[in-house]
Parts: sequence; structure tokens; C-alpha cells
Amino acid sequence: MTGKFLKYAAVITELSLDKTLDYGIPDALLGEAKRGCKVDISIRGRSLTGYIYEIKDTSPFPNVRPIISISSKEELINEELFDLAKWMSEYYCAPLSKVLKTILPAIVRGDKTHKEQFYVMRKKTRDELADYCADIRNKYPARTAVLDVMLKVSKGILLTELLEETGGSRSPVDTLVKDGYLLIDIVRVDRSPLVNEEYFLTKPKKLNPDQAEALEKIVCSIEESRFETHLLYGVTGSGKTEVYLRAIEKALLKNKGTLMLVPEISLTPQTVERFRSRFEGDIAILHHRLSPGERYDEWHKIREGRAKIVIGARSAIFCPLPDIGLIIVDEEHESSYKQSEEAPCYHARDVAVMRGKMINATVILGSATPSLESFYNAQHKKYTLSKLHARADAAACIPTVKIIDLKEEYARAKGYTNFSDALLHGIKKRVEVGEQTILFLNRRGYHTVLLCKSCGESIRCSRCEISLTYHNAPPMMSCHLCGYHSPPPKQCPKCRGEETMQFKGVGTEQIEKSLYAVFPEVRIIRVDADTTKHKGSHSKLLRDFGTGKADVLIGTQMIAKGLHFPQVTLVGILNSDGGLNIPDFRASETVFQLITQVAGRAGRGELRGEVIIQTRMPDNNTILLASEQDFEKFYLEEINTRHFFCYPPFSQFVKIAFCGKDKEKTFQKALEWHNAVTRILSESYQIHPVVPSGYAKIKDDYRFHFLIRGQKIYEINAALKRIQTTLPAKSDIKVLLDINPSS
Repeated sequence: MTGKFLKYAAVITELSLDKTLDYGIPDALLGEAKRGCKVDISIRGRSLTGYIYEIKDTSPFPNVRPIISISSKEELINEELFDLAKWMSEYYCAPLSKVLKTILPAIVRGDKTHKEQFYVMRKKTRDELADYCADIRNKYPARTAVLDVMLKVSKGILLTELLEETGGSRSPVDTLVKDGYLLIDIVRVDRSPLVNEEYFLTKPKKLNPDQAEALEKIVCSIEESRFETHLLYGVTGSGKTEVYLRAIEKALLKNKGTLMLVPEISLTPQTVERFRSRFEGDIAILHHRLSPGERYDEWHKIREGRAKIVIGARSAIFCPLPDIGLIIVDEEHESSYKQSEEAPCYHARDVAVMRGKMINATVILGSATPSLESFYNAQHKKYTLSKLHARADAAACIPTVKIIDLKEEYARAKGYTNFSDALLHGIKKRVEVGEQTILFLNRRGYHTVLLCKSCGESIRCSRCEISLTYHNAPPMMSCHLCGYHSPPPKQCPKCRGEETMQFKGVGTEQIEKSLYAVFPEVRIIRVDADTTKHKGSHSKLLRDFGTGKADVLIGTQMIAKGLHFPQVTLVGILNSDGGLNIPDFRASETVFQLITQVAGRAGRGELRGEVIIQTRMPDNNTILLASEQDFEKFYLEEINTRHFFCYPPFSQFVKIAFCGKDKEKTFQKALEWHNAVTRILSESYQIHPVVPSGYAKIKDDYRFHFLIRGQKIYEINAALKRIQTTLPAKSDIKVLLDINPSS
């Protein structure tokens, strides 16, 4: 049915359209329809859902279909998030529908509701119930058992808990309700992940002069409700968190909310504990390890204003927190803030700055090793720079650093060894005196590759064309991209050679086993993607280590940043140069950041720390500067290189990636786009050739990409949008536009 309506709604649909569609609002729905509501609509006979983007008096289209129904009367997307979505759609070249899917969690877009349970209460006084209970004790034992529990509880009890305590059925409860002794009501159950977490209240720490100066600048912009981006740059352990906490106090005094982003969910438990110890309630958390129910409840708790502080990973930047006064991005340099797998390919740090600008909020970017782009912005006064030169605890010194040449260690050991003599001596010494050690290796598994001695080929994943990793418990070859696994072959599947297969490469599993072989009594905790698969495992493992239940923590980059363990006095970096050989202009920056961050876990208490860096490249400048924690010298060298080659921040990159089952068709599609971009963009833009992606095949999908480099990102975006409308889309080939890719 189509026709004339008093009001019309511009609706963002589920379809990947870069525009809204007009629908009429039936008279019966006029009172309920408002911007941000979820509605049911029809497109060519298909029932779909959408969101009202705008309500207007007229529509330019003659035959407009009506909205079928309003499935959510509450405003799921507020004005502020609509503005942010519009900017993201334009900047990241993504349809509004895809941006809204990113902003609204799937659990909120679905039909799930709050969890409700039956709650049993007394309808008569305790004395009246006690008298009645005495009268029926010998005649109705089931009802008596229920009343015995109800006489003990303060106000009431959940029906499920009541039945668990009595061990009976619901029948006696219903009888007591019918007879007027009890009352059953429906209550909403809080599924917050923080409900049962323990914490102890703490008081603010005394600030050193650097912290006080940084806080003064931040507080000034909070009190004036002025948008300003502060780069808080300080050595590891310099007390950035205390500055965050004091800034949040100021925001709360102005009745403003705070949004705090952390790069890894492994950091969330420690961060939440420190924040709750200062602010008790008013905290919500958001990350992908929450159950759907927990995520739903936390999101609505935030939307309703029942939380003033939100802590979360990347996607938490889109939470509907009202009246935001402060946005904090901790470890702002981290690549995990970048979404690269699907549109929109946003960077949470950049979205945080833009959201702050739109709502006049203060933004803090914190890091001991800022991204070169952020530090460049600070040097050119786009951001306000604050430096924390020393560790916050006067007793905590910057750890001493020792670089070990692995080539010399191999010669001394007459073969390969995982641990240098200095590292083994250091671990033994710490175990004897009751101190702790962290060992860092950014590779999980036992061996990284299985080679055939006859033909030299490695055992590869048939779906992804990368080498399978050997895991020892249970013995299997596993693909870390698609999850495929199989028993290790006894013979090369390619050449059927008679020579034995040979394992190569080291992962965290092997480090754990090797350390047990040297020190059988040592207590070890391993933190990597294999040991943290289950919900809550991150928190438990790190809590166990923090409370002294292990001598050594072995882990991947999950343990590299933000964690605070005062008893750790030794950090061993087992293979510091692995990332330097990657063909990426950011490789040196990434390695510098990783070494500096891991080294910063040592000596954070009163005990002196030591860092041992094992490397085959002891003279490499990146490793030498990271060992000295000299970020500013590294920045000067690296920024000059970037300037010479016109890499970011002196240019902008866009990566256009293609993915499909048919290798030749996917390559041809990439060439088609490459030719179109070359025709449209001027000669001032450099268009790199089409090449296979770093992982050329994942899950049987072939992948190609090409890069565009230039000065004006919106000019590139305009060209890409023109191409999107002119080149026919193919359902079997996925095209992904990645603005400012991280790799």
C-alpha cells in the first residue's frame, strides 16, 4: 500500500546502500516514530529492519510505502552518534548501514531484551508468617520449608534461589501466594560482569611535578568544556594512570561522563580494578569477551546514564554514554585500535579525537611510545604535549638493560639455545629470592614450522597457504588464520621423501617446556591465545601471577603493555628482531614500541629491575635505542626517513583490497579498479601496482591489493566513491577500502 502521509521518515536500511530510503509514517505510529528508532520495513517484498535517520514533512517520491511497525520505541542511536556515523561514512568510504552495524552491537540490533526473573517477597509480617509456619509444620512440610527461607531473607529472594535452597518444586510457593502469605513480582536481573568482582578502596597518590603540570593543562580544558587533544607521553611506569584518574574526578565533578579505551582486553581487569578502587560504582565495561547478555545489559546501562565511566576496547568508542566530558585512549600507538577486516576500516584513536571535537570534550592520548603521527601532531601544536620524565614511584628506577648477541650464545652452546646464560642466571636468582620474571616471545605454539628434509618445503595450510604451527598439547599442526588442524604427518605429503621431517622455530609452548627442563621446581604461567580461550581466563591468569602464584610469566604481546606487577624485577625478550624483516615502513616503529613496552614491565616497585634483550642483530639502531628507552632520538631518526620517502605523516595512504575464490577473476577486478583510479586521480597521487596481499590466501579466498599515496584524503575518497557507483559490484569478489591502513 502506498499513499500520502502526514510525516515521512528517511530510513537507513540493512542493505549496503550509501543513501537513505523514504517511508511514510502511518497515523497510528506518529506518536512513537522518532529519530534513532528501529523500524520494520519492506523492500521488494522482503521484510527488513532499519533506523529512522530523519523525520520530514514531505518526500520527493510519489509512491512511498509505509513503515510496517516500530520494533524499538527507544532511541537506539542519538544525535551525537548519527553525526559521528555520517562523518565515518564519508571519511572511511563506507555505507551508512555498515557504519551503524559497527556502532550498534549485534545484540542490541537483535530482538533480545533484558533478563527478567521472578522475585518472591513476604506479603505478611514476619510474626504472622512465623505463626502460620508453626501451625502447618507437621501437616505441610514443603510449604514450611519455603516459609523457613522467607523468614531468613531481608526483603525477598529470586524464585530460582528459593527453589534451590528448599530442593522442592514451585507448587508450595504458588499455594502460599494464592493464600496471601507471599507475593511474586518480576524484576530485571543485572548481568554486569562487575557484580561479583572484588576490589579495595584506594586514595589518590601524591603527584610529582610532571604529573601535576600535565593534569593542570587537562583540567583547564575539562572545566571550560573545550575540545583539546592532549598527548600524555611518559616513560613506562611514569604514572599516566594516576593522571587519568585525577582527570576523571574533575569530569565527574562537572557531572560529565568519561570514556576510557584500552587496546587489549587483557588490560581490562587491571584497569577496571584500579578504577573501581577509586570510584566504586558508576563503571561499565565493553569488550568482545562479554556474553551477549552482559553486553546487552552494559550497553543499556550506559545509554540510560547509570554508568558515568565506560572502560572498553576498540568498539567502546561508539557507546551511547550521555554528556561525555573526557575521552582517554591509553596506549594510543597500539595497532589493535585499527579495524582492518571489514568496512568501515576505522581507527578508534582517530574516531575518539573526532568524537571529542564534535561534542567539545577533552581527549587524552597516552603512551610511553607514541605513534609517530601523534608525536608529529604534538610537535606541530595540533595536540598539547605533556611529558612525564621519571617513574611515578620515587623508589622505582628505569631498569638496567643488557643486550645479548645470540650468535655468540649459539657458538658457546654449540647449537641452538632458547636461553642465554645471563637470562638463566637471572631467572634462577629471582626464584631464589622470591621475585618474579616475565619472558616475552611474540609467537605461540611449540614449533613455528615443520620442514621436509628432502624437498625443503614446509607443511602448509591448504586453505591459507601459510606454514602450519606445531602445538604439543595435544600434538597437532594448526593454522593460526583459519583454525584448520591435523596430526603432524610422518612423511612429506608433497614429495613423499624418505628423509625425516624436521621441526623449526620456537613458540611460547616450547619456552615453557624448556624452562621446566632447566628448573623443574619453577612455577610458570603462560598467557597466549591458546591459554586464554575461555571467558575469564585472562583475568584469572594475570590475577594468579599478580598474587605470587607463579615465578615466571611467559607470554605474547598480550603481556607487553600496561600491566603492573611490582614483584617483577627481570624481563627477558627472547627474540627481539623478528619483526624488523617485515616489508612495512612501520616495522622499526613497531619493534621499538614492543621492546620498550615489554622492558617497562620490570622494576615497577621498590626493587631494581633488569631487562635482557636477546637478538641476532645487537648493533641494530632500533634495538639499541629501545634498550635505552630513548623515544625522542628514535623519533628524530625515523621522522627524517619518513620525510625523505614521503611516508605518513607526510602523506596519506589508502589500501584497496580484493578478496575472492577465483584467483584470476579477483586479480582482474583489482586491475579494473587500478585502471579506474589511475584515470580519475591526478599525477600528484602515486598509485602503486596490484600485488598479492601479505597473506595471499586465507580460507580459500585469494587476496590482492594496491596502494594510493597522496596529500588530500578527501580527494582520494571522492574518486573512490565515483568508482563505487560506476564499476559493477560482484557478489563473489569483496572490495575493501582501508583509509590509512596500519600495515
